[in-house]
This record gives sequence, C-alpha cells and structure tokens, in this order.
Amino acid sequence: MSEGQALTLAGGRLAALSWGDAAAPTWLALHGWLDNAASFSRLAPRLVERLGIRIVALDFPGHGHSAHSDGDYALWDYCHDLLDAADELGLARLSLLAHSMGAGVACLTAAALPERIERLVLIDGLGAVTTPAEESVAQLRKGLRAARRPRSVAPRYPDSKTAVAARVAGGVTPIDADTAAPLVDRNLQREDDGHVRLRTDGRLLRPSPVRLSPEQVLALLGAIRAPALLIEGETGILGERDMARAARAAVPQLMRQVLPGGHHLHLEPGSVSCVAAAIVDWLAQSSQA
Repeated sequence: MSEGQALTLAGGRLAALSWGDAAAPTWLALHGWLDNAASFSRLAPRLVERLGIRIVALDFPGHGHSAHSDGDYALWDYCHDLLDAADELGLARLSLLAHSMGAGVACLTAAALPERIERLVLIDGLGAVTTPAEESVAQLRKGLRAARRPRSVAPRYPDSKTAVAARVAGGVTPIDADTAAPLVDRNLQREDDGHVRLRTDGRLLRPSPVRLSPEQVLALLGAIRAPALLIEGETGILGERDMARAARAAVPQLMRQVLPGGHHLHLEPGSVSCVAAAIVDWLAQSSQA
C-alpha cells in the first residue's frame, strides 16, 4: 500500500493524495461518505503502474484533511469541489474513479456537464440515495430538527487501534480492520496526551433535509453520455434491489462487473487486485471498440 503524495487544492480548502507522475494523464478519485482519499491507497498504485496514469484522490469537505464546510453537505455541493479541483489541475476532460457517495457525485456531474467527462469507473455506487416525493415533508422535518440540535464533540480514542475497532463495530456497511485501517488513520488527529480524535465533521451524520426523488435520479442517470464501468461487490450495497436495477438500466453506456468482496472491495486486501484487473481490462476493450 502506498500513502501517496499530499496535495492541497482550491486555495487550501481541499486536501488530496496523489499517485504517479504529475506529467501523466490524470484521473480524479472520489471517496464515499465518511471515508477519505486513503480509500484509494491500495487501488491507485496498481492502476498507476499498469496504466501509466496519475491519480489524484480528493478529501471531500468535512472528511480527511479537508476543511469543514460552512454550509450543508448536499451531494450536489461536492460537484463544485470536484470541478474546483479539476480546474486547478487544468483538466478540461475528466476520467473519474469513484466509490459509493463519490460515485453519486460523479454521476451528477456527468449528467449535468457531459462535455467535461471522458469516462466513469464507479465502485459499488450508482446515482444517489433517494426520497420518494410523498416522503419529502418527513425528510425535511427530520433534517431541520437535526440541524437545530447542539453539535456533538468529535469522538476521542486512546489509540488508533481502538479507533479502527470503533469504525468496524459502528460502520454503516460491514468492514474489517485491515480494510478500515487506512481510512481511519487518515481521519485521525493526534493530541498532546497521545489520544486521537476524529477529524470528520459531525454534521455529516445529520439526515439530509432534501433528497432527490427516484424519478429525478433516473433522469440524471439517463443523461450520462460517457462510457461507464460499474464494479459491484458480491456483498455490496446495490445487488438486485429494484432501484439498483432501474439505475443500471438507465445509464446508456454501462458495463457491469460483480466481483468478490463487499462495499469497500477496492480497498479490501483480498479483492483490490481483481478490481484493478477489471478496470484495466475494460479500458483495453474500450480502446479496441
């Protein structure tokens, strides 16, 4: 595993990690909710070596080493962060490597600005979490009430091992300690007494006051014009749910690969090589088409 080179972008607002030669074709990597740029610390070095590219993985605001946001953390707000980073790096056309929530950001950007997107590699994520129109009032009530509550203090642990154990025990999706370790380590602030504290903005845990409806998400997915590879874990979050099937059917140029592993299969030590191989093979097939 390679930690990557530290970068700052967008006037110091965004932190990032970079792998590969700065002169090589650059891909941007977008992590999932409550994760950070270290999500790609096992996959990126493999792709850099095999494809001769550079990968720049962002920490979205409120995650990792990036600044916390003064506003909300709506999914579409992250599209601005992606575009700010791309513009600073001089990337007119984007190849995006995106996991989970990051895949949602990639899909929204690709739908709205198809002229900016060269290709999409989506890992166990497609579209966005939705709320049916008839539940929008309840969702707004939930979000507004949560925002009025006092902010909680960031969790503090005696050491990184304990912090990793907490992530394993409390994760929204199943994750083991080996997979969680890089994510947790980048998300920790060391304190003078030897304890560690999470950097994550606690407001990320609040429910969104507004979400897109299923119909809106399917319309956005249908507007994507870039070729897309979707890599799912056999025990990931998509599977054969009705919305997942509809989302896959909506994307015009989508190839799906289901591989052994869970939601973080691109970071799981036993699955990452298969993910890298699937991406390399897809690119090879795309170039021959």
